[in-house]
Amino acid sequence: MLDEIKVVSCYRMGQQKGDSEELEEWLPNSNEGKPKGRRQRGTDETGEKKKVTKRVAKPKEPKPKAERKPRAARVPKVKKEKINTKQQTEDAVLPKPELQQYVAVKEEASHNACALIFTVVYSFSSLFTNLHLYSFWLSINLSSNNAGDMADECPSSSQHVPKVKKEEPDDSFTFDEPAQKKQKTTNSAQGRPIKLKSGSSCVEDLQMNWDPIQVLAEKSGVEQWVCANIVQLFQEENTIPFMVRYRKELINHMDADAVRDVQLTLEELRSVAKKSRSVSQTLKKEGVLTSELEMALKNCTTADEIDHVYAPYKKGSKLSKARRAKELGLEPAALALLQEPQKLDLQSSIQPNTKGLSTLDEVATGVQEILADMIAKDKETLTYVQSLKPKDIAKFSLYTDFTCDVQRIQHHQTLAINRGENLKILTVKVNIPDRVKNDFCRWCINVRWRPQGFARPELMTILKNAVEDSYKRFILPFLSRGYRSKLTASAEKESIAMFVRNLRQRLLMCPVRGRVIMGVDPGFHHGCKIAILSPTSQILHTDVVYLHGPAKHKEAEKLNLIFSPHSCPTIVIGNGKACRETEAFFTDLIKQRFFKPLDVSYCITDEAGASIYSVSPEAVKEMPDMDPNLRSAVSIGRRVQDPLAELIKIDPKHIGIGTYQHDVSQSLLRAALDGVVQECVSFVGVDINICSETLMRHIAGLNAGRARSIMEWKEKNGPFLNREQLKLVKGLGPKSFQQCAGFIRINPETVRRYTSKSPEVLNILQKKKGKGSGSISNQFNPLDQTCIHPESYSIALRFLSQIGGSLDQMGSAGLRQGIESSLKSRGLDVLAKSLDTTPETLQLIVDGLTQPPGFDIRQDFEQADFKREIVSMNDLHDGMVVTGRVTNTALFGAFVDIGVGRSGLIPKRFITPDKLPVDQRQRSLALGPGERVEVRVINVDHQRNRITLDLIRVLR
Repeated sequence: MLDEIKVVSCYRMGQQKGDSEELEEWLPNSNEGKPKGRRQRGTDETGEKKKVTKRVAKPKEPKPKAERKPRAARVPKVKKEKINTKQQTEDAVLPKPELQQYVAVKEEASHNACALIFTVVYSFSSLFTNLHLYSFWLSINLSSNNAGDMADECPSSSQHVPKVKKEEPDDSFTFDEPAQKKQKTTNSAQGRPIKLKSGSSCVEDLQMNWDPIQVLAEKSGVEQWVCANIVQLFQEENTIPFMVRYRKELINHMDADAVRDVQLTLEELRSVAKKSRSVSQTLKKEGVLTSELEMALKNCTTADEIDHVYAPYKKGSKLSKARRAKELGLEPAALALLQEPQKLDLQSSIQPNTKGLSTLDEVATGVQEILADMIAKDKETLTYVQSLKPKDIAKFSLYTDFTCDVQRIQHHQTLAINRGENLKILTVKVNIPDRVKNDFCRWCINVRWRPQGFARPELMTILKNAVEDSYKRFILPFLSRGYRSKLTASAEKESIAMFVRNLRQRLLMCPVRGRVIMGVDPGFHHGCKIAILSPTSQILHTDVVYLHGPAKHKEAEKLNLIFSPHSCPTIVIGNGKACRETEAFFTDLIKQRFFKPLDVSYCITDEAGASIYSVSPEAVKEMPDMDPNLRSAVSIGRRVQDPLAELIKIDPKHIGIGTYQHDVSQSLLRAALDGVVQECVSFVGVDINICSETLMRHIAGLNAGRARSIMEWKEKNGPFLNREQLKLVKGLGPKSFQQCAGFIRINPETVRRYTSKSPEVLNILQKKKGKGSGSISNQFNPLDQTCIHPESYSIALRFLSQIGGSLDQMGSAGLRQGIESSLKSRGLDVLAKSLDTTPETLQLIVDGLTQPPGFDIRQDFEQADFKREIVSMNDLHDGMVVTGRVTNTALFGAFVDIGVGRSGLIPKRFITPDKLPVDQRQRSLALGPGERVEVRVINVDHQRNRITLDLIRVLR
C-alpha cells in the first residue's frame, strides 16, 4: 500500500516598515497570509497600529489627515513618454483618465523577503526507494537594494505624487533575463551590420506588434546589429559552419553554439507568431474574435502568453463567466465603473426575470467578472506582475540539507522533478507568496485600474473583488505555468548544450593514423570478436576467440598467429561486458612479452552504439556478408583510427554521452546534434574522393540527395580533380557550391593512388570535358587542399604576389617566414585594405597558405591513451593523485576513467575556474570527453562501487 507524504516548507514573512504611512492608497487586508496569534510589529496589544516614524536623511513631520486635499484636486505631473503603435492601440482599448494619477507603490526593505515555494508531494513504496524527493524554495526579494532610497519617500499628498520606483539592473539571476553572451570584441573588428532588405520574410511573416530583431536581441543577449546580420544570413540560406568560418566579421566572431542559440530563439519567435495567427483564425471562424482580442494575441511574445489569452475561448471549455456577463449586457457598466464611476447606477441594470440580472448582487458579480477578465488580459498588468520576481540572493533547498543560491540551481534537479511528475510519482505545486498578491492588488487599484473619477465605496468594493478574483483565477495560474516552463526551458537548454559539447569533443578526438589495429568486442560465453584493420581502416581479418574458457592458452597461440603476419601492435578493447577480464588477459600476455618482437599496447574505448550500428542498414550495406557481432569489433577499432568518420554513422543519442536526453525536447535535441555533427565534419574537412556517402551528407550545404549525386558522378566520371568540377554535379547549385566548397578537399595524392593501377587514366581525366563543363578546368589547383574558399582564390594569389611567394611553396618554412615578416612590417589590417578584403578573410588565407599539406585540426585534440598494465580499485586510497581521461560530463559533474575499470566522478562543485585553462573558464562545467586531467582521490566506496575525485588541473 502506498503512503502519501506531503512536504510543506514554511517561511516567515518579514513585515514592512511604515505600513501606517500608506495614506491615500488602498491596502489589502493586512491579516491575509499572516500567522494567527503573532502580534505584528507596529501594533500594540489591542491590535491598533502605532505611529511609526521613518528614519530619513532629513526627518519630516507627516501631515495630519485634516490637511489632506480632496483627491479630485490632485494634478500630478505626468512624464511624457514615446508611445509606440502597440501601446496606442492598447491604450485605446483600456479606459484611462486624462490625467493619470500615479501613486507610490511601497518598496520593501532589502532584508525583507518572501518565498516562492515549490512543494513536491509524492507517493512511494519499496519500489521507489532510490527516488529522491525534491522540495525547495526560492527566496525572492521585492525590495529596494539601497537603504537610502527609503529616505526619499514621503507621505502621499495632493502636491507630491512620487513615481513608481524603477529597479536598478543587477547581475543577479532572474528567469526572464537572458544570459549575456560575451562576444570577442577586444582584438577584432566590430563587423558590418547588414541592412535588412525591404520585404524581409522575418518581419513580414511574423506580422506581430513587436520588432522581431529587437525581441530576438533581448531574448538571446546578442547585439541588435549582430542579430540583424544573422537573420539576413539565414534568409540567404547560409549554414552555420559557413558563417562561422567565412563570415566572421558579420557575426562579431561568435562561435557555432552562440549562432545556434540565436537560430533557436528565432525559430521560437516564428512559432509564437505562427501560433498567434492560428489562434486568431480559429477565433475568427467561431465568430468571437474582436479587435481587442486580436491585438492582445499580436502582443504576445511567448507561447504561454498566447495560451493565457486563448484559454477562455478553447473548444470544450465552459463559457467563461466574463463572456456570460457580456452577453447579459453588463460590459458598458464595467467600462463606466472605470471611466465615469460617478454616473454609474447598477440599479438600472436589474432585470428581475433574467438569471444573472435579477438582483443587485448578481449585477455587481457580473461587472466584477468582466473587470477580472480585462485585468488578466491586459499587457501592462501582466508585465507588472511578471516583474515581481527574484532580484536578490535567494535560497534553493532540497528536502535534505542541501542549499545553494538561485544562481547555482542544478538543471538536472528540474529535469528529475519533471520526470517524476510525468511518471505520476511526484506532484509539484508552485506556491507564490501573499506578498506578490498584495503588491499586485495595490498596484492595480491605485495605478493601472484606478477609476477616473469619484467612485462610491460599493463600486470600489466591486473593483477590489474583481482584482482579487482576477489574481486568483487567472494571474496565479499564469505565473505558476510561467515559472515551471522557464525552469524547464532553462534546464532543457543546458542539458542539450552539455550534450552538444560532449559530442563535439568526442567527434574531434585525434585519430590514430599509420597503425594496424585490432578491435576487440569482449564477451564470455560467445567469445571475444576481433577484427584486424589496416592503417586505412580496411578489414584484413576477422575471427572469434574464447579468452575466458579452459582453453585460453590455446587461444593465446591463435592470437599470436594472427598478430604476426599483420604486424599489429595495437589493441582496442570495447568497454562492455567482460572488458576487465579481457584487459587482464592481454596485460598478462604483454608482461610475458608473448607477442615478441612486437611491442604491443592497448587502450579501452567506449563501445556505446556499436551493437545498434552492427545491425543497421548502413552496416549491412558496408559489410554485407559479415556477422553482426564481427561488425561491432570493426566499429570499435575504427573509433580509434578515425573517431569522426565512424561515430557519425551512429545516432548521437546512442553514443553514450549527455544526461536526461529523454526528458528534453526531442526536436531541439535532434536539431542541435545534427548541427554539431555538420560543424565538426565541415571544420575538419573531407577528402571528396575517398570519403563515404554517409560522411559526405553531413558537409555544410549538402544533404543525402546531393551526396548521392556526387557519388554517382564519381562512379561515372572518376575522381574530382578540383573544386570547380563540383558545379557539374546534378542538383548542386551555386548556393550549395558556395556553402560546401570551402570544406571539401582535393588531395592530389589521393587521385594518384586512385589512378595508380592505370596511369593513363589520369591523363584522360585531365583532357576530358564533361557535358556542360564549359570553362571549368580539369587541372589540379593547390589551393583546393586548403581551408581557403574559392571566392578568395584571387585575393590569395595577389597576396602571394605581394610577398614574392608561389603556390609551390605552400606549407613550407620559407613561405611561412615571408608571410610572418610581411605581417610584422605592415600589419594585418593594412595588408587587408591593400587587397580590398577584410582582416578575417586575409587571416584565413594566411592560415591556409602556412599549414602543411594534409593538415588536420584534430591533431591538437586529445588522443586515446595506450597502456600495458592495469590497476584496480583496491590500489586506490584517499589523497592519491592520479591522471585520467574524461569519458562523459553531466549537469552534476564529470566522469573520469583513471584505469581501474570504474569511472570516478568529479562533482561539479570541485570544477572551479581557478583549476581550468583560461580558454575554458567561460564554458559551462568546462570539461568534455577526451580531456586529460590530474585528479585527487577523495573517497573510494567499495560497497557501492563509487569513486569520488577532486580536479587538480587539466593536462595539456
